Amino acid sequence: MIDNSTPIATLFERAENYGKTTLKLLELNAIDKSADVISYLVSRLAVITTVVLSIIIINIGLALWIGKLLGESFYGFFIIGGFYVILAIFLNLYREQLVKYPVSNSIIKQMLKQKIV
Repeated sequence: MIDNSTPIATLFERAENYGKTTLKLLELNAIDKSADVISYLVSRLAVITTVVLSIIIINIGLALWIGKLLGESFYGFFIIGGFYVILAIFLNLYREQLVKYPVSNSIIKQMLKQKIV
C-alpha cells in the first residue's frame, strides 16, 4: 500500500494527534487532582465530624457535672454556652490566621502534591 500523503500533511496530522493527546492528558490530570482533593476533604470531614460529636457529648456531660456542683443543671449549660460564645468571638477575630489560611494552604498543598510512581 502506497502512502500518498505529503510530508506537510503528515506533520499536520501528527501535530493534531499530539494536541488531542496533550488535551486528554491535561483532562486526566485534572480529574486525578480533583479526586485527590475531594477524597482528602471527605476523609478530613469524617474525622472532624467524629471529633465534633465527641466534643458535644463531653460538653453535655461537663455541663451536667458543673450544674450538679452548682445546684441546678441549667447553670452548667449557661457556663458552657458562655465559654463557646467567648470562643466564637475569639475565632471570629482571628479567623484569617486560625482558619482561612491553614485550610487554603492545606488544599493548595494537596492539589500541588506530586505523585511519585
